[in-house]
Amino acid sequence: MNVASEWFARSMSLLRNSQQASPAEEASKAIRPLAQRLKSTLRRGAEANPPHVLRKLLEDLRAAANERVSEVEGARHAKEVMVWYATATAAQRQDLWQLLCELFGPDAQRLDAALAQCEKAESPGEQAQAEIALRRALVSERTRLLQRFSVPEGGMRFLVDLRAELLALPKADKRFVVLDAELESLFATWFDMAFLELRRLSWDSPASLLEKLIQYEAVHDIRSWADLKNRLDCDRRCYGFFHPRLPNEPLIFVEVALLDHMAAGITPLLDEHAAPEDLAKATTAIFYSISNTQTGLRGVSFGNSLIKHVVETLLQEFPKLKHFATLSPIPGLRGWLNKQGDKLLSQWDEKRHQEVAKALKTQAPVKVADLVAAADGALEWKEDAVLRKALSWCAAQYLGRELKEGRPLDPVARFHLGNGARVERLNWGGDPSNKGLKQSFGLMVNYLYDLKRLDKHRAMLAEGKLPLSGEMEALCKMK
Repeated sequence: MNVASEWFARSMSLLRNSQQASPAEEASKAIRPLAQRLKSTLRRGAEANPPHVLRKLLEDLRAAANERVSEVEGARHAKEVMVWYATATAAQRQDLWQLLCELFGPDAQRLDAALAQCEKAESPGEQAQAEIALRRALVSERTRLLQRFSVPEGGMRFLVDLRAELLALPKADKRFVVLDAELESLFATWFDMAFLELRRLSWDSPASLLEKLIQYEAVHDIRSWADLKNRLDCDRRCYGFFHPRLPNEPLIFVEVALLDHMAAGITPLLDEHAAPEDLAKATTAIFYSISNTQTGLRGVSFGNSLIKHVVETLLQEFPKLKHFATLSPIPGLRGWLNKQGDKLLSQWDEKRHQEVAKALKTQAPVKVADLVAAADGALEWKEDAVLRKALSWCAAQYLGRELKEGRPLDPVARFHLGNGARVERLNWGGDPSNKGLKQSFGLMVNYLYDLKRLDKHRAMLAEGKLPLSGEMEALCKMK
């Protein structure tokens, strides 16, 4: 049994052993294995495509993947599949994915032989040859096929959208993980920063592009054209990264405010009526929104080069800039505190529990549910308030101590610390919007990009240490 067959058998076994199958799952049990369907004449039950359609798809896929035909001819067959796909239902599309997963993987015998060669290799020369053989064995027909899909017009868009569909499946659905992994691997190469173009967006940019900025803004919703114009004013900069195979389709936006200080709150930055900053006095670039626009590129890291590109571009225009920092949300804070809070608060001594319990008008030891409930009024807490100090300490623990598989738990922290920043400062009431309160009780955080210490910070992170400023380290240690 080859790798693909073993995988399919395991998938069907899991499906049969489900304790409480949904109607859709019950229907899927009637679907025959792919090999049987391809040899059949008639469709059965819940099967999305009749056998003759499956055979035609397989014929086109094999023609597109054929290494003996030119890329142009292979791309022509890929285009035929794309045309079919455009009108196919979700279930019909999944048949295509199944074909790609099961019938276009690496040659199992060749792979086994390459692995055996690696195990036997002793001398450096033998090890080198074994590695070459293994690399070649791992290049599957699927790899070549997906490369052929990228050739015709609209092909890259097709592949990115296809992966977005895969990512939308329930996490428990593991049927197509190998296709997702292969696409992610290809995208990591195709969308390397070396192939991307950085463009500045201004009020004079094409309306179609500005509409996409409004559509894709993921951090702070753009409420109106006036709001957009404010973000593109003379004291702001907005940059987009573009790929040559996706013309006029931004992959990521970076919005920047030029100030003479490190911003502590988003409200002044989004104030449409505020006077522009004096650029002659600007010393600090604040990255206040970074939005990925393509769901299908999730997990594909644009790397530290993204920030470096923007910094280098800013310095060319404003050589007096000294500081580069973010004003970032903390999207996972409330959810994490609800789940882990009681365990976290167990670190407090009895005196701290008594102080916080008194402020909450409850009994010690403090339950995190009481602290979270009281935090609905957090914006009104004064700087020296016991509850404000308690909640700030919790946030500092989340940002400065919580790791998962050696990486920061918070997704925004994961991005910026992975790019060499450090956690610089918590900002109370930084985002008083409903979204900000729901995510993080209104708290925001500055990540500082110290250009001389980016490599040091990345090295610390690789060792499982989160880079923190002295202020954040002190807050973490405060009990």
